[in-house]
Amino acid sequence: MPEPTSSVTDPAETLRAGNRVVTFGIIAIVVILLGAAVLLFVNLPDANAFNARVERIFVQNGNLNTQGEVKLLEILAQSGTAFADVLSSYRVVIFVLLIFATALLLAALVFLVTIITLNRRISAIQRTGIQVSSLLISRADRAVYLNNMEFKLTEAAIETLAVLAEARMDDEVLSGAEIEAMISGRDAAECEEAAGATRIKRLRDTLGNQMVSELLVKNIARRGYMLAIEKDVIRMV
Repeated sequence: MPEPTSSVTDPAETLRAGNRVVTFGIIAIVVILLGAAVLLFVNLPDANAFNARVERIFVQNGNLNTQGEVKLLEILAQSGTAFADVLSSYRVVIFVLLIFATALLLAALVFLVTIITLNRRISAIQRTGIQVSSLLISRADRAVYLNNMEFKLTEAAIETLAVLAEARMDDEVLSGAEIEAMISGRDAAECEEAAGATRIKRLRDTLGNQMVSELLVKNIARRGYMLAIEKDVIRMV
C-alpha cells in the first residue's frame, strides 16, 4: 500500500481546527444573540407606562365627583395592570425563544463542524487507502475478518479474495484473466479479462460496504487488481 503523502491532513490538526471553529462560532452566536436581546428588551415599552398615565389623569383631575368618572378611572387602572402583566409575560416568552434559538444555532454549528471533519477524514482515507491492521480469511467459515469486522462471503468471493491475498503476499498485481485462471485452473491465455472483472465486482458487492470494498480492492489502470494493504497483516486459515 502506498505511504501517506504529506498532503494528507493530520487528524489531530483537523480536530484542533474544528474545535477552533466551534469556539469562534459559539462566541459569535452568543455575542449576536446577546446584542439582539439587549436591543429588544431596551425597546420594549415600560410595563408601568400605562399605570403612570392613569395616575397622571387622577392627579390632573382630582376634582372628579360623578360616580361614572370615578368608575372610568378604575377601569383604566385595571387595564393598566392587565397590560403590565401581559407585557411581563411577553418578556418571559421572548427570553425563552432566545434561549431556544441559541440552542438550535449551537446544534447546527456542531453538526456542521462534524460533517466537515468527517468529510476531511473520508478524503484522507480515499487518498491513503484503508488502514488495515489485520485481514483473516477463513475458507471453512466462508468469512473474512477485517480489523475484527466480520464479513460473510460466498464461496466464489472467498476464492477471489484468497487469490488476491496470495498475490499481495508475493507483491504481484493480477489481471482479470489471471484471476480467472488461478480460480478455474485453466491457462490465463484461455481466460477472458471480463471474467476476472466480474469476480472482482461480485466480491465488492458481497463485502457490501462500498467504501471498504473500493479501497480494499484496488484497480490499477492497465495492470490489474491488488489488495491495498500491507502483506504482513494477511492471514489465511
